[in-house]
Amino acid sequence: MQNESLSYTNVKMISADPSAMGLFGLAIVTLVASSQKLGITTGLSYAIPWAIFLGAFAQLFACIQDAKHNNTFGSTAFGAFAFFWFGMAASWLIKLGVFGSILQSNIDGKQLGFVFAGYLVFSLFMTLGAMETHKVLFIIFVLIDFLFLGLTFDAFGIAPELFHSVAAYAELGIGIMSLYGTGAAVLNVHFGRIFLPVGAPFGIFKSHK
Repeated sequence: MQNESLSYTNVKMISADPSAMGLFGLAIVTLVASSQKLGITTGLSYAIPWAIFLGAFAQLFACIQDAKHNNTFGSTAFGAFAFFWFGMAASWLIKLGVFGSILQSNIDGKQLGFVFAGYLVFSLFMTLGAMETHKVLFIIFVLIDFLFLGLTFDAFGIAPELFHSVAAYAELGIGIMSLYGTGAAVLNVHFGRIFLPVGAPFGIFKSHK
């Protein structure tokens, strides 16, 4: 029996960085949600579609793509916030009575307080990771920390007016900074140079050579 020679060809699959799409989704949903918290707009009806399609699905897409890039940090961040917005959209639908009066009549806002507290702890961990990514992402996560701090205390009824305002302005800041991050992620790659600076990593926990 003759030996057959086998040849192998390595194929490298290249896909685009999904950060721009994930940050864009985060930007739009936080801008809409903050407008409601700040009293610029009223109601939740028009916030829900953007929470689902931009806050949730856009970030879920970025999560899956980052997982393919073996980017644990990006995949975890986008995935966690994608499912947060799925949960918030469902919670708003319950609050509006879309799923019936029984669910609507059994709402306890403190349950969301525990969700927000958990996300606050998660966000603090991710802020440390963002320090070794770039400074724009670090600022976004610091603002996310303040958002969840405000949401947590507001949900538990601790100085609700103060912490509602903290959450509202932090969320507005997240939207603005995420839009900038989106522009940087697209244009820096598109032009092949630093068109919009994002700031170097801090280099405290991880060396960058």
